[in-house]
Amino acid sequence: MARTAVTVRAARWSAEHPWRAILMWVVFVAAAVGVSTVVPKQETSDADYRTGESGTAAQIIEDAGLEEPPSESIIVTSDAEQLDQATAQSAVKELRTGVADVDGVESVGKAIPSEDGSALLVPVTMAGDEDDAGEHVDGVLDVTTEVAAAHPDLQIGEAGDASVDDAIMERVGEDLSSAESMSLPITFGIMLIAFGALIAAGIPVLLAITSVVATLGLYAPLSYLAPDDGTVANVVLLIGMAVGVDYSLFYLKREREERAKGRSTLDAVEVAARTSGHAVVVSGFAVMVAMSGLFIASDVTFASLAAGSILVVGVAVVGSLTVLPALLVKLGRWVDRPRVPFLWRLNRRIGKGGIAGRILGPVVRHPKRSAIGSIVVLAVAATPLVGMKLEQGSLETLPKDIPAVQTLSQIQEKFPQDADTVQVAVSADPDTIDAVTGELRSIEKEALAGDDFATTGADQLDVAEDGSGAVLTLPTTHPEGSDANEQAMLDIRDQVGQQPGGDLEGTEWAVGGGVGQTYDASHHLSERLPWVVGFVLVLTLVMMLVMFRSAVLALLTTLLNLLSVGAAFGIMTLVFQNTWAESLLDFESSGSIIDWTPLFCFVVLVGLSMDYHVFVLSRVREGLRNGLSHRAAVERGVRDTASVVTSAAFVMVSVFAVFATLSMIEMKIMGVVLATAILIDATLVRLVLLPSLLLVCEPLLRGFGRREARRGSPEIETEERVPALV
Repeated sequence: MARTAVTVRAARWSAEHPWRAILMWVVFVAAAVGVSTVVPKQETSDADYRTGESGTAAQIIEDAGLEEPPSESIIVTSDAEQLDQATAQSAVKELRTGVADVDGVESVGKAIPSEDGSALLVPVTMAGDEDDAGEHVDGVLDVTTEVAAAHPDLQIGEAGDASVDDAIMERVGEDLSSAESMSLPITFGIMLIAFGALIAAGIPVLLAITSVVATLGLYAPLSYLAPDDGTVANVVLLIGMAVGVDYSLFYLKREREERAKGRSTLDAVEVAARTSGHAVVVSGFAVMVAMSGLFIASDVTFASLAAGSILVVGVAVVGSLTVLPALLVKLGRWVDRPRVPFLWRLNRRIGKGGIAGRILGPVVRHPKRSAIGSIVVLAVAATPLVGMKLEQGSLETLPKDIPAVQTLSQIQEKFPQDADTVQVAVSADPDTIDAVTGELRSIEKEALAGDDFATTGADQLDVAEDGSGAVLTLPTTHPEGSDANEQAMLDIRDQVGQQPGGDLEGTEWAVGGGVGQTYDASHHLSERLPWVVGFVLVLTLVMMLVMFRSAVLALLTTLLNLLSVGAAFGIMTLVFQNTWAESLLDFESSGSIIDWTPLFCFVVLVGLSMDYHVFVLSRVREGLRNGLSHRAAVERGVRDTASVVTSAAFVMVSVFAVFATLSMIEMKIMGVVLATAILIDATLVRLVLLPSLLLVCEPLLRGFGRREARRGSPEIETEERVPALV
């Protein structure tokens, strides 16, 4: 071997020192877990989400010291049309007395009645910042629960930023535990069916689990560069289980295949390293390149998801190239023990690519018809994509069975002034502050004259003590996330943008608040979307061009990615923008898709689809370099990889489908989209569309795979026996 691939060198070292390789992996995982116990994970802060004009407004408010302290609200209602005031006031008195004694509570306001008299609202001001409020809000909730138990004829609930955030994080943790408990046995069951032997089935699952555990530990120091927004653990589990099992499966299947040809375990490991090992490296790099496109979005959520995903893919690749060969060498033929009699015989009877061979027959005989038919099917599935409506996550998209969410919805219904807000912030100095406050009063008067804003009964204009700034807070009358709120905010921005000079020169004006933040974040994402998509498509195209040295093949890869993703997104729109699947998936449709999920799913799918694509095309090129005709190489390459691709796809589909059962709508969307896309990609695309297009484009692909073997491409293995490793 004139040139030895890195994958082969890694396999050789692991084969020669198996116990060292295994011990090093164990130490690595343990050290990663240890890191997470020593280094606290960095969470995102409100400042991390600032963007656009609303971000400027938030910064002005912070610099002027005009930030509102964290607060909670306790609502008292009953089933009756009118609230029994005597009973309600008694409960309010108990609430105010009990909550005032809770550590971290700064003050408890007087009860505020609703306009219709059916509810009372007790405002609670927390001390410190949002983090401090999160630490002490449980005490307020405990008092609320005790008083509610003492007054069963009343409905008493608490909601606020801290309590809702805590409830959501608790639900996310429950979802993560549920996903782990469901995905592991399902994955092991699929591996058992694929291999028919317990040890062989357990190895991919073990590698995937340890990769996920190590990644979650290593992410702690990385979170200081990409803070966790609360979803990283979910995504690491989602991606880690999928790629960890896939990479082990590619490697292990090839090693077993070579042993079945009569090679020794050492020889089989080296062949697997030279072929499947190289495909794993390329596929892993493709996933990491695709995920890196999320950094272009300049969004803290995407940055954390990209960092976690790239890290878990890298760890899984390293594990498949080091500890996996060591395990295979130490276990030898014990990998196929103990056998499950029925499953083992079934695998032997079906053989390699048995089912795929039946599908491939008509495809090979009629490639043009197969290609046109597949493209039509995918195009029809993608049709609903035209009507996709993207909106930011809001109260309406949160699980309705969370008590804090139910309470917050009730508060916004009974007290509209506690819903979304628009804030006009001004940075000034003592010489201009009088003119600024005068202009803000004019804006307030004009805004309250319409139907878009409400008054709270308190002064809505707050001025800094040193005269460095002022902020006008205007509560909206429309439900959170409504188009009317957005238009009202834009009208205020137009008005502020026309501020005259004179006494107002040297001031900085910005309109933000909750409505502005939602609007700016959505538009920021829309502006970045084309750049992210273009970056991912161009880089994956370049990767295919470099690896296979064929522009036609690189363009075909891009076409296949777009078709499969488009079909999956069409199904996503059909499912989540309508109500017909609500009972099936246990969700309530908001008539839209949460805006960040399609972009994240796009980069994940482009990366993951490269797994199968590279694996299949590598086997096709291997056949061509071994002297097969173009047609025979395509047919054999697809058939020989069919069982691996199918098994890997079933693992991914099952893991992703588990996420569709979770309560958070974002997880449901990702689960359905990823499971659907992988299923389409592994069946219709890889078994029908890819081989048919390769055959149809044969005149344009004559150089593919025909270059001299002396180029030494590390993923190609000839039929000659490979020298033993030791």
